[in-house]
Amino acid sequence: MISTADRRKTVELIDQARAEGARLTPACEVAGICARTYQRWTGQENLGEDRRPFADRPRPANALSPEEEQAILDVCNRPEYASLPPDQILVRLLDEEDRYLASVSTIYRVLRRYGQVAHRGRAKAPRRSKPPTTHQAHAPNQLWAWDCTWLPGPARGTFYYLIMILDVFSRKVVGWEVFPSESADNAMQVIQRAVLAENIVQRPLVLHSDNGSPFKAATLLEKLRDMNIDPSFSRPRVSNDNAYAEALFRTCKYVPGYPAKGLESLEKAREWVHGFVRWYNHEHRHSAIRFVTPAERHRSEDKAILVRRHQQFQRARQLRPERWSGKTRNWSHVDTVTMNPERVAQDQPLKMAA
Repeated sequence: MISTADRRKTVELIDQARAEGARLTPACEVAGICARTYQRWTGQENLGEDRRPFADRPRPANALSPEEEQAILDVCNRPEYASLPPDQILVRLLDEEDRYLASVSTIYRVLRRYGQVAHRGRAKAPRRSKPPTTHQAHAPNQLWAWDCTWLPGPARGTFYYLIMILDVFSRKVVGWEVFPSESADNAMQVIQRAVLAENIVQRPLVLHSDNGSPFKAATLLEKLRDMNIDPSFSRPRVSNDNAYAEALFRTCKYVPGYPAKGLESLEKAREWVHGFVRWYNHEHRHSAIRFVTPAERHRSEDKAILVRRHQQFQRARQLRPERWSGKTRNWSHVDTVTMNPERVAQDQPLKMAA
């Protein structure tokens, strides 16, 4: 309901716009009402208050009487029906007592009115997932993501466990290792080596992962806190929250030469991953960072490369302008990378990576 003061203010603004040459319908659309509403408001004496809340509404002819509502409550609260939903109660009354009380929706409505609609059973009631945690990175070694995947072993049903850590800003693989088993101790080894290799001991860092047990072990979390690393986790059963690590593993498993038929030994697995990481960091032009290599972006060499590419495109356009119908390709530097930006769209605060 719109208050009388808001009505008068809206009509005043619309009249002012019309006095300056605006037409009624567009002016009303800007104000958020239709022209018919404006006409109805201005047709009332002194823009009277909305009388709908105070209208005398007749009782519907098909409304339940108090006795009928009480009969529904009495039946639903019988011991044999107390744990059953209304549709189950309805059919049992029809089959066992040849009795029809009301429709299922009416029974629900009565129960809801008297506060008797509640989740039953041991299963958890459904609930909406909370928004994901949002992080931003403006430079390398501010935000990392890691995950674990399987590599096929020498026999069917045998696997090796690959852990990789990705710098979200540069897309560089900053740490990896292949293990014969999955454990928190193995994950701890990988993160310690990566921190030493990047020379960021005791520097603030956000480390994002899914909810896998190796990444949530108490010993690992305590070690991360000692290293000044802030652990971050995806929502349960939401793989998109760790999209950067998932995309890395997809590239790993779809690259030509992936050993889909299995790896002979742990040494062979480590040898293959070493070659993949070298290719990914130093040869692969990543589309999300303007087709520079992750290593170039990690060393902050990408800005000069992108400037040179832009100049090359400009020269090509000047030489043959008839072949360019619009702007040249976008070679601007990607200054900020956001993980899980849904919260930005909901006007919620960001958790910035240090």
